[in-house]
Amino acid sequence: QVQLVESGGGLVQPGGSLRLSCAASGSIFSINAMGWYRQAPGKQRELVAATTISGGATTYADSVKGRFTISRDNAKNTVYLQMNSLKPEDTAVYYCNTLPWSYDYWGQGTQVTVSS
Repeated sequence: QVQLVESGGGLVQPGGSLRLSCAASGSIFSINAMGWYRQAPGKQRELVAATTISGGATTYADSVKGRFTISRDNAKNTVYLQMNSLKPEDTAVYYCNTLPWSYDYWGQGTQVTVSS
């Protein structure tokens, strides 16, 4: 089993930055790729960014390309999401999960609110 804990969300003004963290524990040896997902009110959960654990290949949703950067620290079993130039439409609960996602690994997420 894998446990994932997200942190780092908050309230930020448009144009601001936040860095989210996802700490993994448990049977993490089985994980090949990790993703950050988000769900805005009234919308479906969507994949925002993903990275392989070895090699560090990354992919991004078109809506965040050039603004968000996903990275990982394998020694700390942590995946990060650096979010710059935030927009009100980035407001959502952000979750980390494996890629493809596993129902058992969804955590509480971390709220990101972009508002002036």
